[in-house]
Amino acid sequence: MSFVAVGDSFTEGVGDPYPDGSGVFRGWADRVAGHLADHVGGIRYANLAVRGKLIRQIVTDQLPPALEMSPDLVTLCAGGNDLLRPGGDPERLARVLEHTVSRLRAGGARVVLFTGVNVSTGYMRGAIGLFARYYMNVRAIADAHDCLLVDQWSMDVLTDPRAWDDDRLHMSPEGHRRLALRVSEVLGVPTEERWDEPWPTAETVGWTDARREDLRWVKDSLGPWIGRRLTGRSSGDTVTAKRPELTPFGGEGDDPLG
Repeated sequence: MSFVAVGDSFTEGVGDPYPDGSGVFRGWADRVAGHLADHVGGIRYANLAVRGKLIRQIVTDQLPPALEMSPDLVTLCAGGNDLLRPGGDPERLARVLEHTVSRLRAGGARVVLFTGVNVSTGYMRGAIGLFARYYMNVRAIADAHDCLLVDQWSMDVLTDPRAWDDDRLHMSPEGHRRLALRVSEVLGVPTEERWDEPWPTAETVGWTDARREDLRWVKDSLGPWIGRRLTGRSSGDTVTAKRPELTPFGGEGDDPLG
């Protein structure tokens, strides 16, 4: 079996680094590859995703090599970075996504699409309506092209702050782990753990500590993110795909770079 993951930081796995100090991110896609390999006895896996990429960049840079690989399975999540920029148009993005899905399906791949998480607080408050419109289109595309859909919007477990990295934009290792279990479930791959296991009771954070954390987030995460947008830069400008070719992937404990 062959599996190719395409997309942006969500699929690259930002927020979930491998514990070996290599600087490579693991993320839900690598975890899903591990579950698949454990289930079928080894697979070939490529991950072309690069953080910060817009949907047109994903189509231009990642779709051609993905099609050339003729994979059995493709996961595709794109458009989130576009909607966080001024002028983000959910319907235009959906048209690009549908064209991409059509090409992947014509190549014989089984395609998995994603909605996002229903997070309507903080910096997402003003944009949540745009995201909801886009995800309605994603659902329609999945239905029209016989794709599998991972509906994160209905996964209340991912609205817990512990599912998110300190930057509040990317998932934490635990968020990625739970999502990988859900993707595996959608694929029909059995796992020993449950993605919807209730979170342990969280410690109460005082008002002063919460505001101090907010200020730290503005300084370390929000400010640099805004700065890149204002200067036309991206966090992925100097980043290349971590697994650019289909290579054997033996299971959960496999080397991150194959």
